[in-house]
Amino acid sequence: MDGNGRWARRRGLPRTFGHRAGIKAVRRVVEACAELKIQVLTLYAFSVENWKRPRREIDTLMKLLSEFLEKEIDEMNEHSIRFTTIGRTDKLPAFVQERLARTIEATSRNTGLTLNLALNYGGRSEIVDAVRQIVARAKEDHLRPEEIDETFFSRYLYTHFLPDPDLLIRTSGEMRVSNFLLWQISYSEIYVTKKFWPDFTKKDLEEAIREFQKRERRFGATQSSVAAGFHV
Repeated sequence: MDGNGRWARRRGLPRTFGHRAGIKAVRRVVEACAELKIQVLTLYAFSVENWKRPRREIDTLMKLLSEFLEKEIDEMNEHSIRFTTIGRTDKLPAFVQERLARTIEATSRNTGLTLNLALNYGGRSEIVDAVRQIVARAKEDHLRPEEIDETFFSRYLYTHFLPDPDLLIRTSGEMRVSNFLLWQISYSEIYVTKKFWPDFTKKDLEEAIREFQKRERRFGATQSSVAAGFHV
């Protein structure tokens, strides 16, 4: 969700105005995904690198996150949206951790869209944390190297309870993945729009999905071999 700061700067406004406008875009996109029966929406809300930003901006982001969850919890339950998080959330401020835990618990029985926020998240950090867990298990259970394959490794990622994403949408025209879901997006389709995140609408989401539907996904195989693997 890139471009909040530039959106505000172009309007001669403080960056915090861009983040507040970005929250409105989050609401629009979550509602659209629920309507479109999308299974999982993961939003890159705060990266491990974002701690380098000015303290005042970080405090504003944390406050906005807490306010968003407080205001939207009833709406999430009404539309059967399940809320989850990934990342090193134990490093977030205590009041944010409390709000996250409350929202996760309150929506845990919902069966519609899974809204997953990546908070204090980094793809490299996730892989390092997975390796640490596997090493710890190896010491306890005498794990053999040949037991470790891609399926085994995936069980130790933050996203072990989620499918890999089909589509990665990047706003503001940036042509990089910015340390996001490095393992999981190995075969995701990538869609880039020049629109800043606060300007992203349901129509933009639908356009990204239409573009996705035009693409041929082979996952490293030929078209004929992929087609043979599907059953309708």
